[in-house]
Amino acid sequence: MPEIVLEHVTKRWGSFYGVDDVSLQIPDNSFITLLGPSGCGKTTILRMIAGLETPTSGKITIGGQVVYDSSTGINVPPNRRNVGFLFQNYALWPNMTVYENIAFGLKNIRRDGRKLTKQEIDERVEAVSRVVKIGMFMDRYPAELSGGQQQRVAIARTLAPEPQVLFMDEPLSNLDAKLRLEMRYELQRLHVETGSTFVYVTHDQMEAMTLATKICLINNGVLQQFDAPMTVYDRPANTFVGDFVGNPSMNFVEAKGTAYEDGEISLSLLGDKRAVFCPNEPVDIRKWQSERDEKERIFREHEKERFSKKGAVEKSNKDELFAYHVQKVDEFTVNDGEGRPAVTQDDFVLGIRPEDLHLGTNEGIPVTVYGSMPTGMESTLKLRTGDYLLTAVVFGSTMFTIGEEKKMVADGKDVLLFDRTSGKLICAGALNFRPSEN
Repeated sequence: MPEIVLEHVTKRWGSFYGVDDVSLQIPDNSFITLLGPSGCGKTTILRMIAGLETPTSGKITIGGQVVYDSSTGINVPPNRRNVGFLFQNYALWPNMTVYENIAFGLKNIRRDGRKLTKQEIDERVEAVSRVVKIGMFMDRYPAELSGGQQQRVAIARTLAPEPQVLFMDEPLSNLDAKLRLEMRYELQRLHVETGSTFVYVTHDQMEAMTLATKICLINNGVLQQFDAPMTVYDRPANTFVGDFVGNPSMNFVEAKGTAYEDGEISLSLLGDKRAVFCPNEPVDIRKWQSERDEKERIFREHEKERFSKKGAVEKSNKDELFAYHVQKVDEFTVNDGEGRPAVTQDDFVLGIRPEDLHLGTNEGIPVTVYGSMPTGMESTLKLRTGDYLLTAVVFGSTMFTIGEEKKMVADGKDVLLFDRTSGKLICAGALNFRPSEN
């Protein structure tokens, strides 16, 4: 199956950039999810690859064939791109049986200059109905099927013409939670059995994490990260990715620190708490910050050159630094940034996954159970330390009482150190709280 390559693809309406200078290389036989909040541009990217939307600029290649190139005027129509599209709405013909719905598109296909014979259509319909397990429903009408069965018919109809790429735009959003889970397993199996390249749009991070071989995370039309699911989860490229992927969300803790020659960073955080951050790999913070500034300078020069070209339009939906959320007991205090000290080279943001906060030891910092939500196999806790709140996930059936006093540590080596100026990930490491000096 083909590789899909996007090179500097942009789509704008006036000065609003739906997709901004996105470059992607989607390997053959992969399952890619386009993930992001509503309105971020993921469906627009999907539609541009399929040919349903015309990019403003850039180049798109499918299986070595250029299907769109703004510089040469190439724009291959959708029906010649040999792709299948599965929409959120099943779009089944209500007056046709399951068989007729699946066979509908095959009647217009030409192979070797001729239309398919009745026997060839029957064979193809039978083959795809076996794959999605709907062979027993061939004489029924859509109204006589459940939501999951209708979705299977829509998938079969999309697979019948043997597309080289299958696009899916939130196809499971109309199903209930239990059926969505079952259909995820079906889509996984379908991907393996067909050997096709799947490109899947969703705003549901659970679907992205469980289905994809790679996640393409978009925000405000800009590519944030393109990596394997666990890489996106364990090593998010910036604070936006860290916050968007994961449920419960990542804890963000602002800290001020001093870096030592051995790579360790002494931090003050959570009011009066002290800790030492130990990177997994040696990192020179000042060198990293210098390289950050140089990359930012090069980017600004590139943007200035891009928008100075003839016909270029400055972006009205500006890219802004992600405003991460620091949980506090008093969430109603309004702070618009006035009166806060300026961010310096010694300011950092720690990202701590809830499952990396552990209770029950005699070490660590004192915390109070502020809230507890047991679900059976795990409990989600809100822990208070001073004026701050942290979210923790404790596995097992242990019960916690609100107001209970505990000691908390950050376990493992997956605590993330972000640059507060740019929001980008610096490194991962271990966080060791120091005992109180009082």
